[in-house]
Amino acid sequence: MESLAGKHALVTGGGTGVGAAIARNLAAEGARITLAGRRREPLEETAAGIPEAVVVQADVTDEPAVREMFEAARAAHGPLDILVANAGAAESVSLKNTSLALWQNMLSVNLTGSFLCAREAMSDMLDSNNGRIVFVSSTAGLKGYPYVAAYCAAKHGVVGLTRAMASELAKTGITVNAVCPGFTETPLLADSIAKIVEKTGRSDADARKSLVASNPQGRFVQPDEVAASVVWLCGSGAKSVTGQAISISGGEVT
Repeated sequence: MESLAGKHALVTGGGTGVGAAIARNLAAEGARITLAGRRREPLEETAAGIPEAVVVQADVTDEPAVREMFEAARAAHGPLDILVANAGAAESVSLKNTSLALWQNMLSVNLTGSFLCAREAMSDMLDSNNGRIVFVSSTAGLKGYPYVAAYCAAKHGVVGLTRAMASELAKTGITVNAVCPGFTETPLLADSIAKIVEKTGRSDADARKSLVASNPQGRFVQPDEVAASVVWLCGSGAKSVTGQAISISGGEVT
C-alpha cells in the first residue's frame, strides 16, 4: 500500500521548481494534491501531470486569500493532512541599499506566508490529532550570506517558527519540520545567475561556478532530492522527527 494513500497535501508555490517536484513526489506516494500559487499558468501545467490535482490561485501573504485557499482545497479533497509551505522569493542587494519595502516584502512572502498557511492548516490537523507541516526554508535559514540580509532574516524566521510550533504541538500527532536546501537547480536559481551576469558582467558559466562553490559536492542540489526528504518527513516513519531543520546542501557548513 502506498504510504501516503488518501492523504490530502497542499503545496504552496507548487507550479515550478522545488514545489512542483514535491507535489509530483507526494502524488507518486498516493497523496491527493492541491497546488497553490500566484500564477495560474505554471500551476495548471504541473497539475496536468498529476491525476486529480486541484489548482487554487492565491497569494499567501493575504490573510483572507489564504483562508479562501484552504476552503477551496477542503472542498476538493477534504481536510488537510499535509501542508508543504514552499512559496517564497529572494532578492539580492547590499544591506545599505536594502529598502524598507524590500525588507518587508521578503518577510511577508517567506515568513508571514508560511505562518498564515500553517495556522490555517492546524485546525484540520488538531481535529484529527495527526498531520505533517513542512516548511521549505534554505541554508540561508541556518547561516548568513552576503547581499541577501532580508532573505536570510526571513528564512531564519521560518526555522524559528518551525521549532516553536513543533514544541507547542509536541503532544499532538502533528509534526513540524523544515528542509533547508542549498543552491538548487530551479527557475529561482536561474534568475539569480542572470542577475549576477547583469550586475557584474561575468559570464553565465562563471556565475554558476561562483554559486556552486558553496556545495562541497561541487554541484547544485536537484529539486527531486529536496522532494524526497519532504516525502519522508510526511510518512509514518518520521513521526518522531519534529522541530528539525534539515540541511540538503551537499555538506555545506551551516
